[in-house]
Amino acid sequence: MNNSYRPRGLGGFSLFPPVIKNLIIIDVVIFLLQTLLNNLSFNGIPGWYIIDRWFALNPFGGTDAAGQVYNFQIWQLITYQFMHGGVGHIFFNMFALWVFGIEIENMWGSRKFLFFYLLSGVVAGLFYLSLSPLIGIPPAVTIGASGAIYGVLIAFGLFFPDRPIYLYFFIPIKAKYLITFFVLIEIMFVNSAGSNIARLAHLGGALAGFIFIMLDKNSVISLKRMLNWNFHVNGRNNPFSNLQNPFKKENVEEAKFYEINNDKRSSESKVTQKEIDRILDKISESGYKNLTTEEKKVLFEA
Repeated sequence: MNNSYRPRGLGGFSLFPPVIKNLIIIDVVIFLLQTLLNNLSFNGIPGWYIIDRWFALNPFGGTDAAGQVYNFQIWQLITYQFMHGGVGHIFFNMFALWVFGIEIENMWGSRKFLFFYLLSGVVAGLFYLSLSPLIGIPPAVTIGASGAIYGVLIAFGLFFPDRPIYLYFFIPIKAKYLITFFVLIEIMFVNSAGSNIARLAHLGGALAGFIFIMLDKNSVISLKRMLNWNFHVNGRNNPFSNLQNPFKKENVEEAKFYEINNDKRSSESKVTQKEIDRILDKISESGYKNLTTEEKKVLFEA
């Protein structure tokens, strides 16, 4: 798949925005560590078994092939998103993250995108763990970023529905049709016998992405305000206020375009939330490329 359109010449637009770049690096490093440790043993216990037991997403109940009760831990809702089962698994996940995620991160900013990505993955994991016993899916550990990726796919489809995606590099399909097709495939084969694909997690990530965007768009909840509460409360009440943003690039001029989580706007700014919402609605209806130069400037300086 190849995204047919990339804005060029627009100040601040990055083909490798910081969160996506760092997510890819972290996932690759963890995959290499997995590959190394999988072939080792510790006191006679295979390395892969230890990794799966503590860092993959374990079911709430049941026993594994060794007769041990599955070891669910709350942190696994995050760690499983950074583990992969093979070269093809990690390649296609990271490729999809880059293709469909770069414009979302450039539009939203790094913190909001990271929050959305991880939250989609967490909901995907909970969706899988909660519903798989109800439809007869045998308990098994789960790994992979696919649930979070499906949240990103839905975001792309909602904001850029008519954007052509070139399947196999020469077959143009509008994003809304391609992403709908992906979701329908997951629904059709959600309980296919012998499958090692956690399709329920994919559907959970897609559902989470859709709900979060709809709630955010209609001001029922605001991902931006949630982030501001976490990152910008008074330092006396926030024990994390002095922590550095691990994804922030120092001394990079582009960074100023994406500090969207700062509530303090300059007194001379004329941009209103209503105007930003109007521009985002226009993107949803006709795509980013149909924005005027002034609208692009407003969006990226908001």
